[in-house]
Amino acid sequence: MTRTAMVLAAFAAFGARAAPFADPFQPPRQVEAARADAAATPVVASRLESVLIAPDRRIAVIDGRQYLEGERFADGRVLRISESDVIIRHPDRDEKLTLFRDGGRRADMVPKGRR
Repeated sequence: MTRTAMVLAAFAAFGARAAPFADPFQPPRQVEAARADAAATPVVASRLESVLIAPDRRIAVIDGRQYLEGERFADGRVLRISESDVIIRHPDRDEKLTLFRDGGRRADMVPKGRR
């Protein structure tokens, strides 16, 4: 057997045992699994991110967008904006978005003597 034939035979034998190449344009399996999990999870409620209360206006930042009292939000209206929460009136219910989810103050905002 010639040297060239031996090299070709070795590549052929290796190629038979090697796994097929993956498509480089397909997303990794972890990304596909994350997309499937995201599609299976329910829609998360809106998040109140910030509140600005001034003498002439009250603004709430919900999911990165600013809303004034009385403005439309999804299928309802922003009913009231206070220092720590926002009430949204939907046709069938009222929804309360809270700035601090646990209902209390953040640890970094508590005075040093009260920790």
